[in-house]
Amino acid sequence: MPHPLGSTPSKVIAVHLNYPSRAKERGRVPAQPSYFLKPPSSLAGTEEALVRPEGCELLGFEGEIALVIGTRAHRVPPEEGWRHVRWVTAANDAGVYDLRKADRGSNLRSKGADGFTPLGPRLLDARQLDPAALQLRTWVNGVLVQDDTTDTLLFPFGQLVADLSRLVTLEPGDVILTGTPAGASVVSPGDVVEVEVNGAGRSTGRLRNQVEAGGPLAPYGAMPKADPAEREAAYGASYTPEPVLDKQLADGLRSVAVATLSSQLRAKHALPHMSIDGVRPTRPGQTMVGVAHTLRYLPLREDLFKKYGAGMNAQKRAIEELRPGHVLVMDARRDTSAGTLGDILALRALKRGAAGVVTDGGLRDSATVAALDLPVYHGGAHPSVLGRRHVPWDSGVPVACGGALVQPGDLLVGDADGVVVVPPELAAQLVADSREQELQERFITEQVAAGQSVDGLYPLGPNWREPYERWRLEQQQQQGEGA
Repeated sequence: MPHPLGSTPSKVIAVHLNYPSRAKERGRVPAQPSYFLKPPSSLAGTEEALVRPEGCELLGFEGEIALVIGTRAHRVPPEEGWRHVRWVTAANDAGVYDLRKADRGSNLRSKGADGFTPLGPRLLDARQLDPAALQLRTWVNGVLVQDDTTDTLLFPFGQLVADLSRLVTLEPGDVILTGTPAGASVVSPGDVVEVEVNGAGRSTGRLRNQVEAGGPLAPYGAMPKADPAEREAAYGASYTPEPVLDKQLADGLRSVAVATLSSQLRAKHALPHMSIDGVRPTRPGQTMVGVAHTLRYLPLREDLFKKYGAGMNAQKRAIEELRPGHVLVMDARRDTSAGTLGDILALRALKRGAAGVVTDGGLRDSATVAALDLPVYHGGAHPSVLGRRHVPWDSGVPVACGGALVQPGDLLVGDADGVVVVPPELAAQLVADSREQELQERFITEQVAAGQSVDGLYPLGPNWREPYERWRLEQQQQQGEGA
């Protein structure tokens, strides 16, 4: 589309996070603003189509306030930043999350496609507006989905102009997209997205764009791919993740003891090293069943801790990657002389839907963590933070936890006896075999209680096989009658 001022801007700059409501959705609050570029060729106007390429399912909309620079800004202070803004209008910072992997960090193809930055329909004179008193609203198919104001922005508009102008000269006509509030999500062909900005009794009118299905992408480049993490990022607060573990299988694993599973792994599958040794439960009466998501700590090196341990480090990223049914498995080299988990991150894991946490390192805030409805298995309580002994290094990799090799996707089952690792491909058969073993052990227990010797009875010998089968049939009949 023609630029609102009649000429194409030299650049379109978008802010990642700026509204507290959006930061809460994302689970992080940045200390300073960060940005990405959108090509001027992505600009479009009201009533122009938002085209979703074939093969993409995650076309996201983000209602935003767009600032149009009026006078050249070069190294201006924050208190002068707003004076360089000439116009304000509505914008939709659209993008396809299916292609974020193609240009990770730059968003070039995912957010820079032709037509992915609609602006308009009217310009508001910035000189007549209070930048801290604007309202932004977005509708999808006539339903209000975003409604926020600029009085609580993390980074006021003047600060954005000043920050950018420290290193990037802003020219007249340049556009700054100032961030989106909570409520951004995914739209499909046929949906209509409308965005409006109001301030000082004036309105931009509704920027209106309908989503259309596009043709296929040529195969000579990265192709769309949607995974659970991208779906969650795209849908935002409206995302309902699928459980990572089938409920029937989870119930089956929960119905048998860890000791029985361990016995079956050793006897039937020659896997005697599947237990995670040296860990104790915060909630001994609660069974844990879930799918492994892994985190690896390496020994502390003070010169590397600032790079790997600060900010959104691997530990925090692993927590934010958890999905309902995940068990976070931490490899701390069995070093319990520093904490590897505390109450805040344990609470966040619980809120993410985690089925539990297993660490062969130390646990901080142990009493508070034990009070959470979250099974945590740990090597021992310790008051120190992880930086005393550990560097959080990476996640989603095979780890060694308590002497056991755990791969992402392995199944973890824990009870008062400890934790065992179950290969997914063996799980269904293990449940069936474990139930049979426990049924035999119930029979054996009854016979021992009646005074029988364990000789030939435990384990069940040939002389006891027929009495057991009769007893087993009786149990099945009783269960049938009870049902």
